[in-house]
Amino acid sequence: MDFNGSQDYGSYPIGLPYNTSMDYEEDYYQEPDASKIIIPSIYALVCCVGLTGNAMVIYVILKYAKMKTATNIYILNLAIADELFMLSVPFLATSAAVRHWPFGSLMCRLVLSVDGINMFTSIFCLTVLSIDRYVAVVHPIKAARYRRPTVAKVVNVCVWGLSLIVILPIIIFADTVPAQDGGMDCNFLWPEAVWSEAFVVYTFLLGFLLPVGAICLCYCLMVARMRAVGLKAGWLQRRRSEKKITRMVLLVVAVFVVCWMPFYIVQLVSVFHRPPDPMVTQLFVILSYANSGANPILYGFVSDNFRRSFQRIVCFRWLESGLDAEQVDYCAVALKRQATCNPLDFPKDCMASDMVFRNGTYTSRTTTV
Repeated sequence: MDFNGSQDYGSYPIGLPYNTSMDYEEDYYQEPDASKIIIPSIYALVCCVGLTGNAMVIYVILKYAKMKTATNIYILNLAIADELFMLSVPFLATSAAVRHWPFGSLMCRLVLSVDGINMFTSIFCLTVLSIDRYVAVVHPIKAARYRRPTVAKVVNVCVWGLSLIVILPIIIFADTVPAQDGGMDCNFLWPEAVWSEAFVVYTFLLGFLLPVGAICLCYCLMVARMRAVGLKAGWLQRRRSEKKITRMVLLVVAVFVVCWMPFYIVQLVSVFHRPPDPMVTQLFVILSYANSGANPILYGFVSDNFRRSFQRIVCFRWLESGLDAEQVDYCAVALKRQATCNPLDFPKDCMASDMVFRNGTYTSRTTTV
């Protein structure tokens, strides 16, 4: 989502590979034709990774009963937002290739609205996840009352409602405008040029600064709490599972900040100073989209249950034969069984007990993420 303003229309393009500012338009079209291939290719890669990864997260949480915890319901909401966020990428990739908006006014407004609502929903979901971690760690007794899947679902609905309210300016002012080359650009048509500057500040505050500030506050309070009770015998051991989940959420938040901070810096610089090189702007836009594809990878690296569930999906054909209780690496064991077992030995030697796994995860594990 690119917030650079246009001097002619009081508008700015969203996620497009060019700047409508008169100072940069001529320079942009002098870029080598290779950018017409490289940028759309990067978009396509980000889209494929994001759609596949978030689809796996959604499938795992919906399929396995053990994954339906309050925290995972929030993660499910984040995955849905990221999945929908990825649906706008093909339109942006096409625009990057043809250097204009070929889909018409209605699709312009629809794509920008979907893009905007999921951008805000993502950061709001991370804020809710951080508050959930704060309640679980700092108020573990009271947490049982609020940290339930039913409560999480209600909170998720509220998050989507809040995001819809926040993006009302996008729904109202998004439209197509004529470009100098005779094509059409998908921009925002503000009544006054100052509205563009105000909206950049508005999105920066509500979509980044305030949520990230709330997240940092939650984690500072958690660290203070952990230090205060750290000497109590057995407390850290009892809270080991919560610590692992908290570490995963913190990592997801950190990656969000790394991916989105350059984007917002570019938007603020473009409005209050001089727009940077369009290629640099476009790369930062792609980086912000890449965040939605990075989250499932982080779950797989940090969470044992997510990792095993992902492996179960990837190796589903071999896993139907079951695994031994002590084996952990789904893919390695599946490949080993495929190489060593033959149809005659399969019923007796290659069938593990169905009691080893329950809902795709080890029954002995206490971590619920």
